Amino acid sequence: MAFLQRLGEAGCLLVVSDLETIMTAGNTCSADANSVVRDLIGQGYNAIGISCNVSEEDSVTKTVDEVVARLGRLDIVINNAAIGDIIKPLPELSLEEWQRVITVNLTGAFLLSREAARVMGEGGSIINIASQAAKTGFRQMAPYVSSKHGMIGLTRTSAIDLAPQGIRVNAVCPNHVTTTMGKAQSEYFSSLRGLDPETYRAQIAERVPLGRVGTPQDTASAVAFLASDEASFITGEALNVSGGEETH
Repeated sequence: MAFLQRLGEAGCLLVVSDLETIMTAGNTCSADANSVVRDLIGQGYNAIGISCNVSEEDSVTKTVDEVVARLGRLDIVINNAAIGDIIKPLPELSLEEWQRVITVNLTGAFLLSREAARVMGEGGSIINIASQAAKTGFRQMAPYVSSKHGMIGLTRTSAIDLAPQGIRVNAVCPNHVTTTMGKAQSEYFSSLRGLDPETYRAQIAERVPLGRVGTPQDTASAVAFLASDEASFITGEALNVSGGEETH
């Protein structure tokens, strides 16, 4: 939500897409519309919703085509769909669990990037929401960490491949942020250590040089910068947003 708000403040027409986003004609929310879209419209932003399953090629292709059909263009893509709650030791992971995370987190980013590149014009920007887990391993998170490491490889390679079209591709790598996913992860790992979640998050803050955990607004600022003309000569980068915890 935070980076949608930042891009909305910059004047972007927002397209919010997930498995259950539904909008009626005329930009009016239907009864089943995703709450994020409702909230954005309620705050005065220009937003629509289009349903998409990033793990299905046909769904991604149709979504991109619908965006262009309804809006006439596509300038910025943020690959943010992710599964991060399959946390268990490697020997206990099933192949189905592994494939589910890789398919959504990495294959989904590939499909949307590829289809976006098909319709984007000069100056387009693709931003992959990676993670500190894209650069550092974490126990019991093999699928998630692997998918995020792969996202950095996808970022670097697609930045080269899409440069002739004038499309920039970058990644943002936040450390712990207490979003819905981050909250679930911190609750799991705090329980593993016999701590309450607040104590665990306080310990995270202690190891961050700037002395606090990240916020959604921190990530939003990085996204807004990379999407803007101020970053017109930046591509193939994986930008840490970690308060100094991650430095490579």
